[in-house]
Amino acid sequence: MRTDHEVFAAHMCGWDHATLASDAPTEPDTATARALSRRQVLHGIGALSAVALLSACTQQSNPPPGQAPGASATGGAPAANPTLTPAQLGNVMNGIDQIQPWQEEFYKDLHRHPDVWGEEARTAEKVTKKLQEVGVDEILQIGGGVVGIVRNGDGRSVLFRADMDALPVTEATGLEYSSTEPGKSHVCGHDAHVASGLGAAALLAKNKSEWSGTYLALFQPGEETGKGAQAMVDDGLVAKLAAVKPDVCLAQHVLTVPESGHVATRSGAILSAGDSIKVTVFGKGSHGSMPQLGVDPAVLASSIVLRLQSIVSRELAPGQFGVVTVGAINVGTAPNVISDRAELLLNVRAYDPAVRDKILASIDRIVRGECQAAGSPQEPTFETLATFPLTVNDPTVTDAVTQAFTQAFGADRVHELAPVPASEDFSLIPAALGVPFTYWGNGGFLPGMPVVGNHNPAFAPAIQPTVRTGTEAAIAAALAYLGRS
Repeated sequence: MRTDHEVFAAHMCGWDHATLASDAPTEPDTATARALSRRQVLHGIGALSAVALLSACTQQSNPPPGQAPGASATGGAPAANPTLTPAQLGNVMNGIDQIQPWQEEFYKDLHRHPDVWGEEARTAEKVTKKLQEVGVDEILQIGGGVVGIVRNGDGRSVLFRADMDALPVTEATGLEYSSTEPGKSHVCGHDAHVASGLGAAALLAKNKSEWSGTYLALFQPGEETGKGAQAMVDDGLVAKLAAVKPDVCLAQHVLTVPESGHVATRSGAILSAGDSIKVTVFGKGSHGSMPQLGVDPAVLASSIVLRLQSIVSRELAPGQFGVVTVGAINVGTAPNVISDRAELLLNVRAYDPAVRDKILASIDRIVRGECQAAGSPQEPTFETLATFPLTVNDPTVTDAVTQAFTQAFGADRVHELAPVPASEDFSLIPAALGVPFTYWGNGGFLPGMPVVGNHNPAFAPAIQPTVRTGTEAAIAAALAYLGRS
């Protein structure tokens, strides 16, 4: 059974809105976004919560000895493939029309049978079987995920990640291939990610004469909870890939922008860091008719909610990005009873580690201050439910991949993505491997379609050209580094 923490975390990655850079009102300050702060946050939060918050980001906050915070773990991204041409791209994509029918059927099957975190066995089994069918050279089972390895002589190694978990959300799309699992659905696009990832592996395995090196197709569990990437790392991902260690890691996500058939990249900070926290404040229970005998936690919680709104509006400088959301308040069970406690579920987003620290410290100060003002008989408690690291694209890798996209799609189908306030755990994989990465957006909606944000029960991107473009993008990005021998 999924815990409340897992259900809550599954809703915090926040893929509800994305924009192109041309539509975005502000830019984040990425000068300090290369490494996460190690400073203790939430003064007095307790050792367990602080360790939980920092441990998810330890690879980014702990550069190797002699390396400045934020510098590439490898001392620089690998040089791009100098021989890449539109002709080579076309040759590697030979056969895409033939694989499209099974890709679409695979997509629909995953959509009908979504697997949430901890229950991805069916999806992993189907992925494994398809990788065997398309002829990859080796398949590894790691931490609930699957890695298909395509070996093709000397050259660089490239890892492409596709997340495969669903959400604990009841679908409301009305599609003929809607989820058959009540309370579970693929309303974030991971079914498309898997279909595209399998297609890319199939074509690279089929057309080996056009490239050389090693391609790693990684299918990750548990992205929605922020636990899947770490689960693979904890199960020995680095050691198990030692013989084929990637030089670069790649990932993509279906978004509401740009339109389907287009892609969008961004150098630097692309996804925010995210923290979900449960705050418990304490009152003194009493009869509803005798409030003078108690301390009302409902009033206390309400004061905290209002005061928290001043953090972004009054404590951050204009232009600094930050979000503080109170997603839930739980207090009391009857109208004539004053409860003895209240729980608040908070969500925090930031592009800058310093801003993140400031927000978390302000939450701690405000909660404690309001408890003191209310005469709370007990100190509040803070529990970190989920933490997502900041996602910062390597500029050199992003430039190489953007150029490959321009050759594959033409400049009119390649855009700059504005920073997205959603959060991801993908970066934990390249951080553990010590390699640079880039992460881009794949448009999911055609002109004229109703655009519904990720995680909405009605989220229903167009199957095509979304899956096909995702396949082509994965191949083009990989070929930016996998040249002919």
